[in-house]
Amino acid sequence: MVATKGIAMKLTENFSLHEFRCRDGSDVPDEYMENVRELAENLQVLRDKIGKPITVISGYRSPEYNKKIDGARRSQHMLAKAGDLIVKGMTPDEVKAEIVQLIKDGKMKKGGVGLYTHFTHYDVRGFNRRWYGKGIKDYQKE
Repeated sequence: MVATKGIAMKLTENFSLHEFRCRDGSDVPDEYMENVRELAENLQVLRDKIGKPITVISGYRSPEYNKKIDGARRSQHMLAKAGDLIVKGMTPDEVKAEIVQLIKDGKMKKGGVGLYTHFTHYDVRGFNRRWYGKGIKDYQKE
């Protein structure tokens, strides 16, 4: 893997560091580089399985940005261990099902999987946690 830290730095075949930058423009801190690499490696497993590009709409979040958007107080995003994902041509529920199966099969690391109306959250916290985002139960009834 490339040793230098630049925004074009490739983490895996299909994921580069810039995809995980905070939406406020701040870079992933050096102390979290191993976390973001581990996240990208697990997302690569998902990408290889589904054969479709994955868009990371939220990766690392600075504590200031996380607070600004009212993120979870102990969000895995602040440790660069989480990504909110969109896959064109798949529903968030379909993406979640693929991740959960890959975790069960031992191909992706155990972690948090959250289902939201327009995206799926995955993190590499090391133990399984599942949840539904705000409004998802109403959305599923439609």
